[in-house]
Amino acid sequence: MPISGLANPQVSRFCWQYLQLESAPELPDGEVLRDEEAQEAIYKRLFADDAIALPPPRRYQLRIFKELIARVESAILNWDQHGISDNLMAVLSDLLSQPLPAEATAAQQRCYVTYYLSRLQTEPSAPDAQIGLLESRLLISASGTTGLRTWEAALHLGQYLCANPSLVKNKRILELGTGTGYLAVLCAKYLGADHVIASDGSDEVVNKLLDSFFLNGLQESDKVSAAGLKWGRALEGTDEHAWNGGRKMDMVLGADITYDVSVIPALVGTLEELAGLFPGVSILIAATERNRATFESFLNVCEKRGFALIHESFPVTPRTEQTGPFYNDESPIHICQLRM
Repeated sequence: MPISGLANPQVSRFCWQYLQLESAPELPDGEVLRDEEAQEAIYKRLFADDAIALPPPRRYQLRIFKELIARVESAILNWDQHGISDNLMAVLSDLLSQPLPAEATAAQQRCYVTYYLSRLQTEPSAPDAQIGLLESRLLISASGTTGLRTWEAALHLGQYLCANPSLVKNKRILELGTGTGYLAVLCAKYLGADHVIASDGSDEVVNKLLDSFFLNGLQESDKVSAAGLKWGRALEGTDEHAWNGGRKMDMVLGADITYDVSVIPALVGTLEELAGLFPGVSILIAATERNRATFESFLNVCEKRGFALIHESFPVTPRTEQTGPFYNDESPIHICQLRM
């Protein structure tokens, strides 16, 4: 007998991939989908009134929902024994009745994305460990920045920190190239950081970080703040105080910030200055190896500047074994610890 309803891992996997706006979320097997309890579980988790606080865009909802209904229909072998949930059919009717934005318009709009933190979900009955963000799903937004979506290296570094929470607990952290603020939110909300400065060189990205904080209940928290920081420029405080008021930094984080050879000298220059300001600071960089030469350029510049590098052993989990968040397993993602 299949496990049906809310307890079915295939149902949970589909729901979390759907909320993460995966382009092709994995639908449960036909044996599961024709089960009434499984259909109702999907309805209650994704489509019932007030089921989710941050719903996906309607174009995405409609496309995935059509695929879901088609899969249910093809799975039913005996219509006297099984059928399609009335609730699911009502959702389909509602989605079809509402006008959709033009595809070009929808592509430029930011949309809600929810990431499930499976490594932090220790009890099934506990509230879901998740991070909700507003993202542009384009590789590069209309404004020209790549910082309005969450990249694989941030998700992978987040998994590493979830597996090693003592690295973060009670620490003061600076994140470089924060983008959507995924790692900053993770550290501040779930991993017990004392304070996280989420920094970026794009003013637009920094301004939108307030949305990320609000969506995760951190809008009035003293555990996280946003700041503009351009690599290669001297870190300066006021006449009365050193940078960041002279407060100590225990850790520097950076994910997917080594993608361009041209920015690496400035990036490493900033890391060097931070290491000088905060002796003993721990620096963790996660880099997706899209181009081996680019990654090696980063390593070479670090070594020339006097950094000792330790490569952490934390391979990407195969896609078929991921339980959330979900990300590409085709390219290696390196996690490097740097120390002066």
